[in-house]
Amino acid sequence: MKTLKKVLLTSAVVFFMIAARAQDVGISLTANIAPPPLPVYVQPPCPVDGYIWTPGYWAFNAVTGNYYWVPGVWVDPPAPGFLWTPPYWGFVNGVYGFHRGYWGLHVGFYGGINYGCGYTGVGFVGGRWVGKVFHYNTAVVNVNKTVVHNVYVDKTVINRNETASHLSYNGTGGVTAKPTRDEVTAMKQDRKEATKEQEAHVNNASTDNDQFVSRNHGNPEKMSMDRIGGDHFNHRGERLQKRK
Repeated sequence: MKTLKKVLLTSAVVFFMIAARAQDVGISLTANIAPPPLPVYVQPPCPVDGYIWTPGYWAFNAVTGNYYWVPGVWVDPPAPGFLWTPPYWGFVNGVYGFHRGYWGLHVGFYGGINYGCGYTGVGFVGGRWVGKVFHYNTAVVNVNKTVVHNVYVDKTVINRNETASHLSYNGTGGVTAKPTRDEVTAMKQDRKEATKEQEAHVNNASTDNDQFVSRNHGNPEKMSMDRIGGDHFNHRGERLQKRK
């Protein structure tokens, strides 16, 4: 009996240490299979002045063991000055760990993944805050110029860290980028978790069978959205007709 108690206690301690370690590195979920390559799609135009683009990514349903696509979408940031650090998958010690995205005053490390639309793998070049007003770099992001007027053009960032591989995770077999000094600093700063609207957006994707890779084979029809709860767009940037 004492031996059994000792084993149980040791197991509990090990589990606590693993859980604590996972929390330290930002891992909220693990998978035994790699996420599919990132699909290519055209970004829908920003519908509201001040919205920030959050790129699409592969999320994972641990119950079914199946990846599903969370559409890229324009969202309302939690406060002026905040930028989005996208989530990413990292392959370490034989498993793929999911690192949640977050809001902060600077963009942190997101695995070196090239999500496009300003997220080249390092930082964000699709726009910048000038005081409390967000200015969009139309060289790399798409905006509705009838409602968005704070724009500029900087084509020097277009070829920055571009890759045609569409790799969706960091680590062996994927992107081998390491955090830069600025990214390490950004990760240590105050951050805000995804907004409730963003959480609802992920939940909606998780309940849509068409978004699962087992059905769409890595090419979902609903690639992006103009806003959370808004219209869906396909890979060509064409608005999809809502089903009744």
